Amino acid sequence: MKPFAIYGREFGEEHNTRIIEFFALLDSKGAKYAIYEPFAKFLQTQIGLSNQIEVYSIEKFDASKYEIMLSIGGDGTMLDTTTIIKNSKLPILGLNTGRLGFLSSINLENMEEAMAQVLKGAFMIDTRSVLKAETEENHFGDENFALNELTIHKKDSQSMIVVQVYVDGKYLNTYWSDGLIIATPTGSTAYSLSCGGPIILPSSSNFIITPVATHNLTVRPVLISDQSVITLKMEGRSENFLMSMDSRSTTIKENCVITVMKNDFKINLVRLKSHSFLKTLRHKLHWGYDSRN
Repeated sequence: MKPFAIYGREFGEEHNTRIIEFFALLDSKGAKYAIYEPFAKFLQTQIGLSNQIEVYSIEKFDASKYEIMLSIGGDGTMLDTTTIIKNSKLPILGLNTGRLGFLSSINLENMEEAMAQVLKGAFMIDTRSVLKAETEENHFGDENFALNELTIHKKDSQSMIVVQVYVDGKYLNTYWSDGLIIATPTGSTAYSLSCGGPIILPSSSNFIITPVATHNLTVRPVLISDQSVITLKMEGRSENFLMSMDSRSTTIKENCVITVMKNDFKINLVRLKSHSFLKTLRHKLHWGYDSRN
């Protein structure tokens, strides 16, 4: 087995013991790994990790050298890794130090069992569709893709914004709202869900168009085919809007036209054989739990 690439962000001291145990576990199994350089420096000060470990930088990252990308953190941390691996097909496994964790679904308490399965190759790969957004200004460069969602928000004004939406060149609706979300199936359990959007299974071939705090109560989220092309045009009292792709954001102008479509590559997520999306859904959302029991 090739080495693991490990990515993470800074975390609180309450996770120190588990993180120390995690690296001790890898070392006891003879697993090889390289750590994202800024995260490695943090670990050296936070838990006293050896400064002799192998590190990697984003600029020189070669996905072909690694077996799996291990993300230590929450879902936001895991989304960050997609900008490193891009279209390389390197699988991602998330170890959750965050809160809900739909993507980073392996809790640190279960890491020993999880890593035992990974080291034996006893896992499966879930392929997740990715959307991309094109603008004339090429706002996000080669990171113009999102595993979860693209979002348009108001920026400089408290007033609502107006977003005209076209699907395959045909006018769908004008949304008067605080913003608009275009979500993938993976993103259906993220921001879109909190704004009233539906949950759809990861294998669904759909996009979700979900308004944020819409001013018209008859406007509901819309499910469309991911083979469709969505065009967004903005209006508002301000000439600046905020455009986000997963955790990355930039300012766009009122005359910006955004074209959203399915990307030509997918992101691979590691799934343990004992796990499933439906099981994660029930557990994370506490379906079937009743305080009366």
